[in-house]
Amino acid sequence: MDDIVIRKAVQQDCGPMLLLIKELADYEKALPEVTLTLEQFIEDGFGNSPVWGAFVAEHNGEILGISLYYDRYSTWKGRRLYLEDLVVTEKWRGKQIGKKLFEATMEYGKSCQYSGMVFQVLKWNEPAINFYKKYSPKFDNEWFNVSIEFK
Repeated sequence: MDDIVIRKAVQQDCGPMLLLIKELADYEKALPEVTLTLEQFIEDGFGNSPVWGAFVAEHNGEILGISLYYDRYSTWKGRRLYLEDLVVTEKWRGKQIGKKLFEATMEYGKSCQYSGMVFQVLKWNEPAINFYKKYSPKFDNEWFNVSIEFK
């Protein structure tokens, strides 16, 4: 698939990106959890204080996949890149697009002097787990995921 272009996301990509995020949430059986609006997504990525960056995979003007990341800080390791979402639309999976996005994100992290990249994967998502295993990751079974919702 030489005609797939991997590039940094621009503001005009936010609509298709949000659709991919919802596609991922639906796959993970959590679509109602997506409460982010397009306006907030645009502001958070391209406003006065952007908090996320992303790479997109594009083919003939269509966004097929995304790798969305942001800064994380570890008092033990320093600056870390946090991979929030890596998703390729279902009909384009299995064509090395996820690999290209993932590797572009890793290269970005290395070039920006991050000490590493961290991310989460659902325990039941065997295709994703098998994909990540190709990169010799450290799976951590000692820590719980914890979140608090501000209302």
